[in-house]
Amino acid sequence: MPRVLRSVALAAALALVPLAPAHADSPVSVAHVLPGEKVYPEGIALDGRTGDLYAGSYNDGTVFKMTPGRRVAEIFLPSGTDGRRTANGLKVDAAGRLWVTDSTTGVSVYETRSKRLLARFDVPGTAGRFVNDLAIAPDGTAYLTDSVRAVIYKVTRKEVAKGGRAALTPWLDLKPVLEPHKPDAFTLNGIVADPSGRFLITADMTGGDLYRVDVATGAIHKIALRGGDAAMADGLEVANGRLWIVHNVDDRISRWRLSRDGRSARVVRQVTDEALQLPTTLVRRNGVLYVVRSQFDKGGPMGPGTPEIPFTIAAVRGI
Repeated sequence: MPRVLRSVALAAALALVPLAPAHADSPVSVAHVLPGEKVYPEGIALDGRTGDLYAGSYNDGTVFKMTPGRRVAEIFLPSGTDGRRTANGLKVDAAGRLWVTDSTTGVSVYETRSKRLLARFDVPGTAGRFVNDLAIAPDGTAYLTDSVRAVIYKVTRKEVAKGGRAALTPWLDLKPVLEPHKPDAFTLNGIVADPSGRFLITADMTGGDLYRVDVATGAIHKIALRGGDAAMADGLEVANGRLWIVHNVDDRISRWRLSRDGRSARVVRQVTDEALQLPTTLVRRNGVLYVVRSQFDKGGPMGPGTPEIPFTIAAVRGI
């Protein structure tokens, strides 16, 4: 079938995707659909000024834009933009700049209006790395996790303002405090900045722990978890003393109540649902969680098989 006809057929199919939950008692429904047969999405970001969402393809680096009221996402940055072939963590900062991590290189920063590349930060050398998720603190500083090196990188607002290309170098090494793990195991994954700007929270997905990192001193404290753990923790979201965790291969989302100092947390509610299709991360908008359904285990990086087409972003209510 010619490419134009395939595009028309795909658009027609996407328009027919139901928005209702697959099961009457499921809190999971389709919010947006992502065009493409091998998208395997990983990251998601919310532009708090406009309500727009952005999602990235781990498979080829395409970045999609989702506008409120429109079911089908549009391509915002095509695959291969600026040499990028994967897109993991995504964030939109207060200035309207879109940050996109590439697991093998580093992070690129774009202006959302013009799509112009403003700055790029690359991990130097050839040693193994997996730049994964990122958080933007209230002062505009970005913090990024490396799942292979178990370090946190740091990019300041001034460094972004300079533009151009620069090195992405470690700010803090968490290896000495993590639970023992196999050399090839992934460790640090999701990361969020507390709205106060005092500390970060990051997840060790293999150890099943959360860590509090003091922004001013770099002090690291394992968070005391009550009623559960952070096993296979991927994306995190925090607001008003509440913390949401996506547990990817478990098809689970948990909500926690954080202590004021961020040193302890207790489980309030958990939802496990196969309709989450191996979720990787989430954002919260108007009380609804928008969750990436990666399907990594269906012909993607985590297993053989055939994915369900189209790939989608889910809306999860009630948690």
